[in-house]
Amino acid sequence: MFAYVGGYTTADRDGRGNGINVYRVDPVSGAWAHLQNVGGLENPALFTLNRAQTRLYSVHGGRSLVSAFALDRHTGALSLLNQVDCQGSNPVDSALDPTERFLVVANYGSGAVAVLPVETDGRLLFPTQVVALVGAPGPDPKQQTSSHPHAVIFDPSGRFVIVPDKGFDRTFVFSLQDGRLVPAAQASVASRPGAAPRHAAFHPSLPVLYVNNELDSTVTMFAWDAASGQATERQVTTTIPSGFVGRNTTAEIEVSPNGRSLYVSNRGEDSIVQFDVDPRSGLLTYAGHFPTGGMKPRFFALGPDGRHLYAANQDSDDITVFHIDLKSGSLIPTGVRIGVGSPSAISFVAST
Repeated sequence: MFAYVGGYTTADRDGRGNGINVYRVDPVSGAWAHLQNVGGLENPALFTLNRAQTRLYSVHGGRSLVSAFALDRHTGALSLLNQVDCQGSNPVDSALDPTERFLVVANYGSGAVAVLPVETDGRLLFPTQVVALVGAPGPDPKQQTSSHPHAVIFDPSGRFVIVPDKGFDRTFVFSLQDGRLVPAAQASVASRPGAAPRHAAFHPSLPVLYVNNELDSTVTMFAWDAASGQATERQVTTTIPSGFVGRNTTAEIEVSPNGRSLYVSNRGEDSIVQFDVDPRSGLLTYAGHFPTGGMKPRFFALGPDGRHLYAANQDSDDITVFHIDLKSGSLIPTGVRIGVGSPSAISFVAST
């Protein structure tokens, strides 16, 4: 398979990366062989793939651009199709709708969500809608002075768009109708003051939504009503292991493909936290934490087979690889470490 790694490149983001790097991952040894560097890009920060894995879309952190690439699944090579101004500052995440005719982008800096049409060849068009999020800032005087949408994902039905807002302590819910965002009946759900919702993940089989809260280092479990798009809080649990007293923020969240485990990355404590998932209710039980062996794991990704976890350590300029025990969900270091500047995105594509 191929691995695509992005990260920060500019001084204003303390970047040491050099664009998007493409690797071939050996299925037996797990070794990574470098194939391509796509340079001349500022802060390619997070990726979205189409279903056929022939197109890759990248937001550019701290800028106002989104890029579209053609992806050759035989060679792994990326070719730039075009770049579009997303009409907002600091785009941090994007998601394709089920028809793959629209890319929805979260603009962290300007507190808005944009809709960009996608042409049949994968190129992006100028935004046709930019929705400013409305709410009240949270209590943090530095990081919650305004709206900061930090993620955008579709629910499993593809009908609803989930947007956690770090600045407003709210998770917004929209539907996408004829290419336009429309607030759901429950337009948003509040989190605890100062929690700062960041990213979100749905359980693969249960009607459950998980949101990790950046500033108070917690995870909120919501019951999800797929008919109405309503989220109801059921549980809030900490990601901090007992005895840790330093500063910590959470970053990434993901559910294992088998639905048995939930993982969250801690920055400061510098670990991946594992929770066991109740197979009936989706409630979480703390199961353990695993040091990433690096600094500030801003991102991690589960491998396509669900057997490996790849931690992107932004401040130590490396990716560390763990084997996942499929029975317990625990992480086992493999010793594989890939050096790459300021990593913040990893996507995998099966080769043909």
